[in-house]
Amino acid sequence: IFMVLSLLSIVYGALRCNILAIKIKYDDYNVRVKPAAYLCIFMWRSFEIATRVTVLVLFGSVLQIWVFVVVLLNFLGFFLYPWILFWLSKSPFPENIEKELSRLGTTIVLCLLTFLYAGINMFCWSAAQVELSDPDLISKSQNWYRMTVYYIVRLMENAFLLLMWYIYRTDFYLYVCAPVLFLQLLIGYCMGIFFMLVFYQFCHPCKKLFSSSITEAL
Repeated sequence: IFMVLSLLSIVYGALRCNILAIKIKYDDYNVRVKPAAYLCIFMWRSFEIATRVTVLVLFGSVLQIWVFVVVLLNFLGFFLYPWILFWLSKSPFPENIEKELSRLGTTIVLCLLTFLYAGINMFCWSAAQVELSDPDLISKSQNWYRMTVYYIVRLMENAFLLLMWYIYRTDFYLYVCAPVLFLQLLIGYCMGIFFMLVFYQFCHPCKKLFSSSITEAL
């Protein structure tokens, strides 16, 4: 019961972050979110987060040490990614976050921001993409390429982790139909991707402002 309540609270938080990110990106427009959009986001985040957590738990139950390696690599990759993009852009160091902050204080704030960004992206696609070269620290453009790469790599990673669990599973899972669970989790993650595609293609409140639809980008 507590696990279900925790999942619902996390999904609700992800839903609110999605809506907030849309309003921040399109603050010049009157954004009206329809019930269909709320439903698509809820289903998208539910499948995405639930399957991701379950995959990590199953993998960690048979390969306890290696799950820390997987989590650490995921975290470091997403933590360093905004900084790498910032260094490649050769943009000046952000100075407009807070006038009272020193350069060290600004660096600490940016590290905390990318820390949060990395933690979110380990489990689901972040609603707001951090861009340190932007004055608002948030990317205002819709990057279909980055989103596509994320979900393809994440799906492959989940499949690999489930395969390792299937190979090294112990007698604890003797009464679990492992092949069925394997397929259910992969299909569940694909269902999350499906609802995400439906949201951006049909239910996004600002889809008319996109330069190209997600299906055209794919």
